[in-house]
Amino acid sequence: MSAGHEPAAGGVGAVTGPGRRFRGVSVVVAPVLFGIAVLVVWQLVVTVGGLPAFLLPAPTAIAEQIGAQLPVILETTLVTGGNALVGLVLGFALGVLLAILAAGVRVVADLLTPVVLAASAIPIVALAPVFTTMFGSTTEIPRRLVVTVVVVVPVYVSTARGLRQVRPVHDQLMIALAATRRQYTRFVRLPGAVPYVMTGLRLAAPAAVIAAIVAEYFGGLQNGLGSRISSAAANTAYARAWAFVAASIVLGLLFFLAGLLAERLVTRNRPGGGP
Repeated sequence: MSAGHEPAAGGVGAVTGPGRRFRGVSVVVAPVLFGIAVLVVWQLVVTVGGLPAFLLPAPTAIAEQIGAQLPVILETTLVTGGNALVGLVLGFALGVLLAILAAGVRVVADLLTPVVLAASAIPIVALAPVFTTMFGSTTEIPRRLVVTVVVVVPVYVSTARGLRQVRPVHDQLMIALAATRRQYTRFVRLPGAVPYVMTGLRLAAPAAVIAAIVAEYFGGLQNGLGSRISSAAANTAYARAWAFVAASIVLGLLFFLAGLLAERLVTRNRPGGGP
C-alpha cells in the first residue's frame, strides 16, 4: 500500500487533533446554546402571550426568586441531598447484597426476585405516608427509607444480571480447582459483575433524588425541596416554587454526573468498559 493511502492510526474514521477537540467542545456548547434558546423562547412566550404566573412564571421572575431565596435554597438542597445520599448508599449496599445471595442460592433467588420486582411497582405516593406514620413526622427516616426502596430495585436487577454473566472458561476453571461457593463468588462472579454494579448505581443515583423530593410532599419536616415547592405553590408564590424546582433539577444532575463519573472511573480500564 502506498504512503498516500495509509489508514489513520486510530482506525477507520478516527478523529484526531483539532477535529477531536472541536467535537469535545461541541458536546458541551450545543446543550448550553439549546438551553439558552429555550429560556429566551420561554421568556418571549410568557411576556408576549401574557401568561398568568400560576400557569408559567417568566424565567426572569424565577431568577429573581433564586437570588432572593438563595440561602434557603442551599439549606433545603443540602437536606434533600443528604436524604438522597443516605438512601442511595443503603439501597446500593442492600441491592448488591441481595443480588449476591440470590446468585449463590437458587431458592433465595426464587423468593427475592418477585419481591424486589413487586417493590418497583409500589408508588412513592403510597409508600411515603406509610413510613411517616410508622416512624413519625419529626425524623428523616421515612424519606430515607423511601429512597432506599427505590434504589434497591435497579441495583439488584443490574447486579444480578452481572453475576450471571460468567464465561464458560472461568466456570470450568473454578470447577477444576474445586473452589467453594464463596471462592467462586469472590474471584469470578463479583469481578465480572463490577460493570453491571456500576451501571445500577448510575441508574439509581438520579432516581434517589426524585424519590427524596416526592417523599417530602407527604408530611413530615418542612425542610426539604419537596416541602418548599408544595408550600410555595399552596401560597400562590409560583415563581418561588419554580426556583426550588430549578434547585431540584441541579441536584438531580449532580447525582447523575456523580454516578456516571463513578462508573467511568471503575470501568475505564476493564475490557469492554461496561455491560
